[in-house]
Amino acid sequence: MAQHKRVIIIGSGSAGLSALREVRRETDDFLIVNAGDWGTTCAARGCMPSKALIEAANAFHRRKDFAEFGISGGGDLRADIPTIMARMRALRDGFVKSPREVPEKLGKRAISARAQLLAPNRVQIEGVGEVTADAIILATGSSPILPKPWEKFGNRILSTDTLFELPDLPKRIAVIGMGAIGVELAQAMARLGVEVAGFDALETLAGVSDPEVAASLRESVSQDLALYLGAPAEIEDNGTTLTVSGAGGQFEADAVLAAMGRRPNIEGLGLETLGVDLSERGMPKVDHHTLQIGDLPVFLAGDANGDRALLHEAADEGHIAGRNALAKSVHAYHRRVPLAITFCAPNTARIGKGFKELQGEAILIGAQDFARQSRARMAEKAHGMIRIYAAKDSGKLLGAELALPDGEHLAHLLALALHKEMDVHDLLGMPFYHPVFEEGLRSALRQIMQELPQSVRSDLADCPACGHEALD
Repeated sequence: MAQHKRVIIIGSGSAGLSALREVRRETDDFLIVNAGDWGTTCAARGCMPSKALIEAANAFHRRKDFAEFGISGGGDLRADIPTIMARMRALRDGFVKSPREVPEKLGKRAISARAQLLAPNRVQIEGVGEVTADAIILATGSSPILPKPWEKFGNRILSTDTLFELPDLPKRIAVIGMGAIGVELAQAMARLGVEVAGFDALETLAGVSDPEVAASLRESVSQDLALYLGAPAEIEDNGTTLTVSGAGGQFEADAVLAAMGRRPNIEGLGLETLGVDLSERGMPKVDHHTLQIGDLPVFLAGDANGDRALLHEAADEGHIAGRNALAKSVHAYHRRVPLAITFCAPNTARIGKGFKELQGEAILIGAQDFARQSRARMAEKAHGMIRIYAAKDSGKLLGAELALPDGEHLAHLLALALHKEMDVHDLLGMPFYHPVFEEGLRSALRQIMQELPQSVRSDLADCPACGHEALD
């Protein structure tokens, strides 16, 4: 007779572990099943090791500004890349320690094996057999996209699953795919002294849709590496090296980093046994607010559903799925304000609705070019652009796109403002210390304020610029 559990969780990434936390609040009658590494993608192969590499690269890159600050000797500094890579892995190993301890802590309730759906309440677990459940949570994560024809190039094709394991970096590397991951890693490696070229079939970088922000970002990134955008890249094998060509450019590389996104791990999961319609890619329709598939006791969370492949979103989705798996009736949860940050220099971010999403709507746009922003000039970071979008009739904040120095912090401030459903006047009412980067945000907000219908409001919010560069 098959075992029966209240909940089966398949996958131990950010979504799976978040679901596990919620399930354990109410019951010990569960199984969590995972094939392969118990470390999350973010901690093991994504956001954490990449940021460790980026921090080292940016620290080394600062030597180029030393002369402007009156500091000499920067030209004698050298980057010891093997040591940098070893430090990155040491940090990474600390980040993944906790998720890798899950099987030991849970004992028989954690199974290292493959699992496949047999029906909405039945799972076949390798080495265990059939197990039934009141509810099933699918949180199988994602994998890097690697075109099959590229397999013939062997280990000269890298992904984020393999790059961070290298003891040293290739001297010349082509990055194909200049989305968030590609831009971050391409720029970091270039700043460490690797010769890098970036290729993408799209004209934009890091998913930026606002043309003015995109142009500013491209200008900044192109100072670190060659960019060939707007045409598919092709690879030719020269024996020991690879020639990558595209968009009128050509680059001789020792290795190629494939950074064309990630694909949900749903192949072989048995979704076809659920009796629901599947898309051409084999994906069922998932309710964004409940994570439920149809009206079944099955929930698809995290990268596996292909919706918002970001750690904080995966953790939220695991939380929702874990709660709904045990609930008497499924509850729809209000999701957070969309927030996506790319940790290149300058940081790029999209908060709420982006420029492309707002096409056709009646909006006002406030912009600020940081080339003349006083604090940015002091820090030798005078570059970047912010564009803020607000409703034309009310001034309600709708979203923003930015490419700014230390823009991750402004992005969170704007996310909070959207979460609180603030308008431009509300945000201008907060104190702006002097001199700070945030004063550039104030300038953009004031542009919108001047175009809104006039009303009796405090000069603290909508006072015009005073004409003094250091204060405006």
